[in-house]
Amino acid sequence: MALSSGSLAPSVTLKHKTATGLHDVRLGDHFGKEPLVLLFFPLAFTGVCTQEMCGVTEDLSAYTTLGAKVYAISVDSPFAGEAWAEKNKITFPVLSDFNREAIKAYDVVCPTLVGLHDVAKRSAFVINKDGVIAYSWSSEDPKNLPIFEEIKKALATV
Repeated sequence: MALSSGSLAPSVTLKHKTATGLHDVRLGDHFGKEPLVLLFFPLAFTGVCTQEMCGVTEDLSAYTTLGAKVYAISVDSPFAGEAWAEKNKITFPVLSDFNREAIKAYDVVCPTLVGLHDVAKRSAFVINKDGVIAYSWSSEDPKNLPIFEEIKKALATV
């Protein structure tokens, strides 16, 4: 069961690959500064995940207007994340949880999906400036997308 609203958000460090190389992104560095929207997804280069992240890209201003930093997180390598983001014109960071620290810390591990073990459940979290989870959603069915209006509503209250 995913971490619930009111829980302290874990501060994990994930990899982000850009044209300038690999970069560490420590989620806790945002605590005290800005709210976060974390979108965990099972696998890059898949239909539903691409639909989700392209949709968020199209509506990114709705999140940034509310002062939030948005991150997509999967267990894909940082190199796969970069290639997928470039191919699909995803304009916010796609972070690699290749070592599966974040999916374990946020309790969103999908034990088996299409024969692959320990990928992310499709999940969404809004974390307020104080590092507390203000909104938590996770699905056992990877075809279910988060309810983005609920995410925005939660974000507007943090």
